[in-house]
Amino acid sequence: MDEKNISEVSRDEPSPTPAIEGTEKRGKPWMYKTLKLGPITIPAYATPQFQIIFVAFVCFLCPGMFNAVNGLGAAGQVNAHDSNNANTAVYSTFSVVGFFCGSIANRIGLRLTLGIGGFGYFLYVASILSYNHNQNAGFFIFAGALLGACAGMLWTAQGAIMMSYPSEKEKGRYISRFWAIFNLGGVIGALIPLGMNLHSEAGKVTDGTYIAFMILMAAGFILACFLCNPQLVRRDDGSGIILMKNPSWKSEILGLFETLKTDAYIVGLFPLFFASNWFYTYHFNGVNLPYFNLRTRCLNNVLYWGMQIVGAYAVGYLLDVGSMRRTTRAKCALVGLFLLTMVTWGGGYAFQKTYTRASTLGLGKDHVGVDFNQSKYIGPMFMYMFYGFYDAAWQVTAYWLMGALTNNGRKLANFAGFYKGIQSAGNAIAANVDARSVPFMTQFAINWGMLAGSLLIAAPIVIKYVKDTVSIEDDLKFSDETVADVAPGSTVVEHKSGHHEQASY
Repeated sequence: MDEKNISEVSRDEPSPTPAIEGTEKRGKPWMYKTLKLGPITIPAYATPQFQIIFVAFVCFLCPGMFNAVNGLGAAGQVNAHDSNNANTAVYSTFSVVGFFCGSIANRIGLRLTLGIGGFGYFLYVASILSYNHNQNAGFFIFAGALLGACAGMLWTAQGAIMMSYPSEKEKGRYISRFWAIFNLGGVIGALIPLGMNLHSEAGKVTDGTYIAFMILMAAGFILACFLCNPQLVRRDDGSGIILMKNPSWKSEILGLFETLKTDAYIVGLFPLFFASNWFYTYHFNGVNLPYFNLRTRCLNNVLYWGMQIVGAYAVGYLLDVGSMRRTTRAKCALVGLFLLTMVTWGGGYAFQKTYTRASTLGLGKDHVGVDFNQSKYIGPMFMYMFYGFYDAAWQVTAYWLMGALTNNGRKLANFAGFYKGIQSAGNAIAANVDARSVPFMTQFAINWGMLAGSLLIAAPIVIKYVKDTVSIEDDLKFSDETVADVAPGSTVVEHKSGHHEQASY
């Protein structure tokens, strides 16, 4: 086999599906067999295709439903004060625990990390149901703090799987598929309170709504228990996921700091991470809650998460355009996201000038928000939809950029932990800012400036460190695995022949 043939066995050009048949010794034979149901072909269980969709459905049922609850504004309550305090607790613990969750996930495994993470969402909604009856803010805030720790674990496991399992050629579309399915949870979750409160004049969501969410979330964290062992997962060309075969607490804690040392450039993306969830508080509590009535907030929720699906698919597939080099796509992604920021938030500025905190929430129970049957609803409806599209574009691009820096699952778990931890620190501060009744226009200005500025800071990092491909040798430097553990058989043969420099999977 010559050098040309070696390069053909690459991450960018997956081999035919039968290549995974030789890996059956790693797991049960059924794990590597596809299933046909009429015209539908279900990917083999131990493949990236199946596992990423599997994780997407866990997130569909847990954080997807959580987003539907939070998207109502104040978690469906009339007063945002206790909800803001609970959210501050969520994102405060999330920011601290999340930063170290890469080490936790690498040590205890992605399956257990995902399952423990899902449980926190169930308990959080249970605390809101309790709050509906006894106004027990203490339990609400405690559940929020616990959720922060659990969410850090879930999202770190999710990020590691989503960024490290696909081949380089397919990362954008797999990230977009995940984001679309996950946000379908938000859409369906939003339809529940819309149906239950369509004719309601009450200011709070009904008990049945929260119970429905709890049942779905319970199904989610139970489903997580059936995630495949990452060491058994094989891509279509037979290549495996780069992890640690023998992780220990010491190796993974040191690995966290080793990542910061060897990949210090990641710090340049921290402002982008920090800004990536700050705007949720403004969207939900600064736009949806004060400006609209309950049933319209429910409808807005459906539209917001629906546009996330559209945005995820559009951006994810553009990021994988095969006719353009990855380095060029990365630069175009940053420019496109910057332009989208200016257009979306420029329109948001015009909208925000039409109301204030005093003219809406300041009126207390006398305030009646805009209803969807009013003509003045149409413009704000589209504005809120574009906010949803923008969120998906930002998140998908951020994940794709991290995935373009490495294919090492262990390192990407740490990247995902950094992303979610720093992101959550921003969200915690944003919730606290809103709890202090800071004017909506001030919150808006902070969002716009932070988003645009973080892209400018990230630009030099992306230009310098995103490459067209990352060699398997570079990826293996951060693990105890060998080429024989993760590469397709033909590539291993070539390595034994001495052609190390061309190998890639």
